Amino acid sequence: MIAQKTDKPLVSKAARLSVAPMMDWTDRHCRYLHRLLSRQTLLYTEMVTAPALVRGGAVHLLDFNLEEHPIALQLGGSDPAEMAQAAKMGEARGYDEINLNCGCPSDRVQSGSFGAVLMEQPNLVAECVAAMRGAVDVDVTVKCRIGVDDQIPEQVLPDFLSKIAAVGCTRVTIHARKAWLQGLSPKENRDIPPLDYSLVHRMKAAFPDLHISLNGGVASLDDALSHLEAGLDGVMIGRAVYHSPADILCAADRRVFGQGKDTAPEDAVQAMLPYIERHLSSGGRLHQVTRHMLGLFAGRPGARAWRRALSDCATQPGAGPEQVRQALGQIIPRAA
Repeated sequence: MIAQKTDKPLVSKAARLSVAPMMDWTDRHCRYLHRLLSRQTLLYTEMVTAPALVRGGAVHLLDFNLEEHPIALQLGGSDPAEMAQAAKMGEARGYDEINLNCGCPSDRVQSGSFGAVLMEQPNLVAECVAAMRGAVDVDVTVKCRIGVDDQIPEQVLPDFLSKIAAVGCTRVTIHARKAWLQGLSPKENRDIPPLDYSLVHRMKAAFPDLHISLNGGVASLDDALSHLEAGLDGVMIGRAVYHSPADILCAADRRVFGQGKDTAPEDAVQAMLPYIERHLSSGGRLHQVTRHMLGLFAGRPGARAWRRALSDCATQPGAGPEQVRQALGQIIPRAA
């Protein structure tokens, strides 16, 4: 893939609304669908580990479709030299931003000494950011928690932000929950620790030069706009976008970015058909794409029939775009 010259102000503007990196969910097929729904929203990859790229040579993990721009690569790791090398690989592939994961609480990530455990090592995070920024021209950003375990967020988060800002990080996304490294599963860490939105807003007041996005528990476009109107620079949404993508993304360009008009999920399905055809012709399987489309019509008459038809056809031998088109027929058109 030929790298494109990244427009940093454009990427920073796109960060006004972004789709969170979600393991096993935000793969290239999911991102292609989301891009059809919103031309402006910043999309993130699933986390890719620096060791997998640098030591394992798993460069296929960097594959994406050019239509996905603006797109950010999220990296996991904790060795500054290795992170710099992985960031350079991502830039060479054409990513618009490289993001350092300091928020994932899974045991597998902790064992690699990265993710949320890095909240306990702000100096190391700063070293990684400095090394990455020295290796690439695209923005290097950080996604973090407000703290972990028994840390006091009001104390540790300002120190964390000051250290990464001191080495030139200008954008950070804060998941407004603590992460408990022991005793809670990754799923529980997304729900059980209480949200502290006010702390994130106070961090924006304390660090006015930092572009701060809020993540965690945002369930609608109205919720996102309320945080933007209150002074935050961006909002990152995860599960709500995945499960009901049209509710968030179809109006995002108009309402969040002041550009374009609302998109229709029906049009997105039609636009996905050639993509599905290409995927199947290259040896892919239908469900690899359609599993991300199940929530497109959430709340609409016919949505349950759409999900059932799409799930059934995805497992049929020889199923392809025509079966998806037939499933679309289950959706009752909106009144004019």
